[in-house]
Amino acid sequence: MSAGIYDRRGEVHARFGGQQRGGIITPARHALVIIITGEEGLEHGYADRLRADGTFEYFGEGQVGPMTMHKGNAAIANHSANGKSLLLFKTTKQGLRFEDEMVYESHHIEQAPDREGNLRDAIVFELRPIDGVTEVVEELAPRPSSSDTELEELRKRAFAAAKESPGKTKSASTIFERSRDVRDYVVARAKGHCEGCEAPAPFHRPYGVPYLEPHHIRRLTDGGPDDPRHVIGLCPNCHRRVHSGADGTTYNLDLAKRMLAIEIA
Repeated sequence: MSAGIYDRRGEVHARFGGQQRGGIITPARHALVIIITGEEGLEHGYADRLRADGTFEYFGEGQVGPMTMHKGNAAIANHSANGKSLLLFKTTKQGLRFEDEMVYESHHIEQAPDREGNLRDAIVFELRPIDGVTEVVEELAPRPSSSDTELEELRKRAFAAAKESPGKTKSASTIFERSRDVRDYVVARAKGHCEGCEAPAPFHRPYGVPYLEPHHIRRLTDGGPDDPRHVIGLCPNCHRRVHSGADGTTYNLDLAKRMLAIEIA
């Protein structure tokens, strides 16, 4: 969705469906998880906040008693693995203002009052704007893959990153590391040619790697870690065609079919 103010009932639910109440919306027929923040959440023990490092801390659902990792909370934690975009809106007097597309990195438990004023275990999700993840990873040079052995090692790292459950342990890799592992493998797998039109990459990056852009076939936008079986390396022209072309949706479906041959499960 683009920046702007939306009416929850008339524009959000009318278009996507999902729960009419609450701060987490999980439309059954769309690859979306919608989360809503706002000052009214303070009445129910929710104290969403932005950290200095750019991480947005979002309190999970559950007004009374300890929060548990199910339903809407589980949808947030598993949105990337499920191929769903996580969209953040903020409640204003005019309606819901679209803030950004986010990526779940981790979560922690802290003591916070519930609706009745009793302290309980609250799930606090640590989210990052998806563009921020992409920008950081774009600045990192891909790992080399001059041989089949090195390519296979990159493949193992990418699939391990896709399967990892972020936030489970203190040793879990960061969202940037997981995103980089997938990006490195996809770019190396393409071997300097667009995996859409098969044309050579139009130019090289400053560190000598052919310029290709990872496209997440199952997402509304790109960025963040994903399953390498659903990420394809495209030239800028093919990438813009997916997002801005008149046949973008059809072309994305064609790329999904192509991936079945490129990356055998």
